[in-house]
Amino acid sequence: MSFTYNPKKKKRKTTHGFLVRQATPTGRRVLSRRRAKGRKKLAV
Repeated sequence: MSFTYNPKKKKRKTTHGFLVRQATPTGRRVLSRRRAKGRKKLAV
């Protein structure tokens, strides 16, 4: 049996990182929503 979650720092950054979010209009919307909600961490 293999484990479902195999964490990799690079994959995490390139998929959910701040710069990736900033790159697209949708990602920016995500960040602004998280700011509005008052999140301490906006992205990974």
